[in-house]
Amino acid sequence: FFSFEDLNKAIIKELDNFNNRPFQKKEGSRKSVYLDEELPFMKALPEQPFELSVWKRAKVQLNYHISIEKMNYSVPYEYVGNYVDVKVTKRTVTVYYKMNQICTHDRLYGRINQYSTNESHMPENHQKFQWNKDRFMKWAASIGDNTSILVSKLFDRYKVEEQAYKGCMSLLKLSDKYGKTRLENACQLALDHISQPGYKNIKMILQSNQDLKDKNDNVQSECDMHAFVRGKDYYGGRNNG
Repeated sequence: FFSFEDLNKAIIKELDNFNNRPFQKKEGSRKSVYLDEELPFMKALPEQPFELSVWKRAKVQLNYHISIEKMNYSVPYEYVGNYVDVKVTKRTVTVYYKMNQICTHDRLYGRINQYSTNESHMPENHQKFQWNKDRFMKWAASIGDNTSILVSKLFDRYKVEEQAYKGCMSLLKLSDKYGKTRLENACQLALDHISQPGYKNIKMILQSNQDLKDKNDNVQSECDMHAFVRGKDYYGGRNNG
């Protein structure tokens, strides 16, 4: 043979002869057995060819998204706080919880920190609107001016708006645990003493009760400032009475 094409043609011819050759000790041939016994049970090949995959583990964040290779994919909000297993292929990102598939996304490419969000994964009160800067700013404004300033600063740090979402969400959710007043005071304290405050700074202030200590110090300073101080004339004796 002088080419693979000629060789393959000869192999196909001999293979056909081999499959149609009658068995020596029973009826039929390899081809007839295939047609009668195997073909009826065969299933169609998958629509997509097999792809190599990589498995990762991720935690579902408060915004019901997971971060995989600097991209964000939504997960049903019921799984917030849980760890999930993630199968990553060239085309898809598939999420499993305790070996059960809970969702799948087309894999994101391009600029980092993009979001793939399925609206059905949102709580009902979130499905009316998507995450954006305006929504975070309105949420911050409902807490206080200092919180609004700090959230605005978080957005100013990033060229891509979506990169600030996780930090803003974590920051504003602190009001659920510590209350709006304490969060507002903590933001004020951070703005006064830290050049670029963020979620971790505010969380540390609240956990260590620094916002309460600072408030008490301010109250004490105000009392000292307005205390009644009697001069020497007041204690000059009865003649001054």
